[in-house]
This record gives sequence, structure tokens and C-alpha cells, in this order.
Amino acid sequence: MKGNKKLNIAIVNSSSFGKYFPEHIRRLRRLGKVRRFEFPSDIGGRSLAEKLKGYSIIIASVSPRYDWEFFAHKDETILIARHGIGYDNIDLESATKKGVIVTKVQGEIEREAVAEMAIALLMAVMRRLMEASLAVRRGRWRDRARFIGWEIKGKNVGIIGFGNIGSRVGEILKNGFSANVLAYDPYLSEEEIRSKGGEPVSLEELLGNSDIISLNASLTPESYHMLSFKEFSLMKDGVILVNTARGELMDEEALLDALEKGKVAGVGLDVVEGEPIDKNHPLLRFKNVIITPHTAAYTYECLKAMGEKVVCDVERVAKGEIPDEVINKEVLK
Repeated sequence: MKGNKKLNIAIVNSSSFGKYFPEHIRRLRRLGKVRRFEFPSDIGGRSLAEKLKGYSIIIASVSPRYDWEFFAHKDETILIARHGIGYDNIDLESATKKGVIVTKVQGEIEREAVAEMAIALLMAVMRRLMEASLAVRRGRWRDRARFIGWEIKGKNVGIIGFGNIGSRVGEILKNGFSANVLAYDPYLSEEEIRSKGGEPVSLEELLGNSDIISLNASLTPESYHMLSFKEFSLMKDGVILVNTARGELMDEEALLDALEKGKVAGVGLDVVEGEPIDKNHPLLRFKNVIITPHTAAYTYECLKAMGEKVVCDVERVAKGEIPDEVINKEVLK
């Protein structure tokens, strides 16, 4: 930022940034004008660009999409800072051509929160916690014999995506629950997977041998709908699924089919394809499906560190410095 020029900062579709740690907002206001925006997740790129005209700093959530059309029509933008670790809703190539720096939160900041959420969802599904709790609230304590669950000990747990978060999920399940951890990650060598405590397998081997499957992969064009009808057919009968990564990793129609047929015994989701969803979503018909509204990173510790990272990004850019975790490093050239 040259001289004393003030910044216009837009916080887009983030209900958590600055809410629990207002000092983050106060620090941004020292740099310029700060305004919150809430847009439909499917807003078009051109409309989004027009509504954010004049805002050179954008603090971005998981939606909406910042596509080529957005960058083609957007006026000057210096920085898009993702308030999170995923950036599949930002067209990095178009951002780079436009000269926009795109940053994200370091993976280790969300590691514990998201991994613990995966375990929480798994436990809730396997021990049928929601059904049992609702029975008590409805005065039906006597129904307790209906809520028979499963133990994790000795089960084969297949983890798809064995990086920052997936490896932590595996660590907890292996060391805390004595589970056998199978891992599929095409971006890691067998030695790397073993060093993180997993047994490297192909996707087909994982699907055919796992009692529990946890999705912890990044969403890319290659991983979109990586679990579809064929993949569900390879799974064990009565498999348990957990997804705290991205809803689009699973073909929703294939998942619904597997639930209808009883192939899948239970599902715990913090992410859903096309989220947000409403109360009429077809997955909510099933008692053995638990869905939370993309809150895996919502711990006080995680949100504080995430907010700190985003504010530091803006402060550094304002001083003409390069922030940490620049995703599109080509833009720096």
C-alpha cells in the first residue's frame, strides 16, 4: 500500500471471522474500511465482481466461487485471503493473470480441530448417539436396547488423503483405538505413508478391505466424485463413512443408492455436495446419517489462529510485504 492510502476490505460469506475474536476486526479497521457481505453460493462471477467493486482485499470463505468471470470483471484486487485451508473455489490461474495474491491458512492450524471432528462424527455414527439422545428427550428411555453400536478396536480404517489432517485421523485411531490404518494418497510415497503410521494401499484395496472409510482428500478435478457407483460397489457391506473434507468427493446419487440398499451402515458428514442444504435434502431421510454444517474447524483455538493468519496477511500486504502461504507463487514473479 503506497503512502497512507486506506484499504477497502470485504469479508465474504464468513459467519465466524471476527465474531469470537473482535480484535481481528479492530486491527483491520486500522487499515481501512471493513464490510461484511453475504452472497448466494451460486452467484455468478460477473455479479460477484460488480458487488465487490472497490474492495481490493477479500477475506474469502468456502463460497462463493471466484471463477474466471469474476477476475475478468473485477476491478483492482490485491489479495484474496482464504479463511481456511481449502481453495478449490478460487480460480488460481485467473487470479495469477490478474495479479491477485491468494493465500490460505497453514494446514497445521486446522489439523487438530478437523481430525477431532472426524473422530467425533465416527463415534456418533457408530454408537448411534443422536438417535439415543433423541429417544431420551422424547421420554423413551426404555428403547435403549435398540441403540446397539460398534467398537472401533481392531477394525480396518481406510483413510483417503493421508496428508496433514488425514494422517492425524489415522494417528488417533491407531494409537487411541487400536485400529488398523490403511491409507491411499497418490501424492505421497509408500515410505511417507508408512512414516505417518499408515499401510499404503491402492484405492481399490482400501475400498474392499475397510470397515470404516474417512475422506480427507483435497478437492481437485481428479478427485471430484472419486467415490461413485463403481467405488461403492467395491466396499464392504455395512461400511461406515466419514467426510470432513469436501462434499464433492462423493457422488451424492451413488451415496443415496448405497444407503437405500443398506450397503452403507452409517455416514457422518461435515460437508455436503452443493452446500448449504435445507431440511428437505434427501440424505436427511436416513436415521443413520449425521450431518453437521461444515463446522469441523469451529473450535476457539482454531478460529483464533485462523483469524490471526488472515489479519497478518492483510497487514503484510498493506506494508508491501509478501504474506505466508501464498498459493499462486507465480504471481510474485
